[in-house]
Amino acid sequence: MSALTQGFLDRWHRRADAHPSLILSRAALVALAAGFLVARAAGITVPLRAQMVVYLVGMVALNLPHGGYEHFENLRRRRPTFRWRYVGLYLGAIAAFVGLLLVAPVAGLALALVVAMAKGGLGDLKVLEATSGTDHLRTRPQRYLAATVRGGAVMLVPIVFWPGTFHTFSALMVGLVEPGALAPYTQYFETTRLLAGVGYGGALVVHVALGYVRGGGRSWLVDAGESTLLAGFFAAVPVLVAVGLYFPCWYSARQVARTQAVDADPVGDGDWDLLGGADASTVALRAWGVLIAGALATFGVLAAVYWAVPNPLAGVGLLPGAVAFWSIFISIVALPHVVVGSVLDEERGIWYVP
Repeated sequence: MSALTQGFLDRWHRRADAHPSLILSRAALVALAAGFLVARAAGITVPLRAQMVVYLVGMVALNLPHGGYEHFENLRRRRPTFRWRYVGLYLGAIAAFVGLLLVAPVAGLALALVVAMAKGGLGDLKVLEATSGTDHLRTRPQRYLAATVRGGAVMLVPIVFWPGTFHTFSALMVGLVEPGALAPYTQYFETTRLLAGVGYGGALVVHVALGYVRGGGRSWLVDAGESTLLAGFFAAVPVLVAVGLYFPCWYSARQVARTQAVDADPVGDGDWDLLGGADASTVALRAWGVLIAGALATFGVLAAVYWAVPNPLAGVGLLPGAVAFWSIFISIVALPHVVVGSVLDEERGIWYVP
């Protein structure tokens, strides 16, 4: 690669990783972490009910629409045969997850945690690749380590710093199917907590150090800073608030930056564009139709999952029951979001980067 080309790419990356969505996402996490640390030092605590409300607002009202948008953009210019195959695989993955949850609820909980980490880690890696670059990630295992560190912060760090809340709502999630099913494993929780802390801390140190040795530079500096920020955020902010605001304030905001960085021109077959039309009114009408269809489909899946689980509110009050149910539901739909929308869709995928 010529020096002129490399210089252009470096300048492009500097513009891309200064996108307003990236700046706002970093600022949001810094402000939240600092605010909760100051509040804790002053002896101020946020009531659990308020934390649950923040979680539901963040996950339902703010984050869910972006997930639908990712699928829409991915399918917008794909051939009808691909779309039907995509939807079929998506529904099949949902059915498989629900089946696992009903047969082995503890295993279903474990899968839900893995899905949350995979979505955060793999999605964030694609943002890094499109904006700051990944020159310091030289091998595939190193890339997987980066995704593990970024995604692992979402669940592994709260296990260490917020064990009581984490365990309580994990038990409620399992209780959607079989109340008390997590109780036999409670004796191992402290061991799990220790392993999570040591394992994640070690992975973070290795990730940052190896990135420096393998290349360093601006891309490493951004990656190291963001990885450390994520770990600090989930350590400082109560887990319900942290998870509830992470996805809209970090994940979704950063995917906007990725989309604008790599998709300035339409990607895919324009002949099959779902919004294709001769005039603006036709495009608007089709967009409205797609939005309504997506909302109805999501509600249909939600109703089916609610009907399938024996205790949809875990036998507790409305607010904690809603948090437990939504946590399971969003993981169920996130499994095909990651697997079908990205891993199996090698041509483009929801996190497309050319």
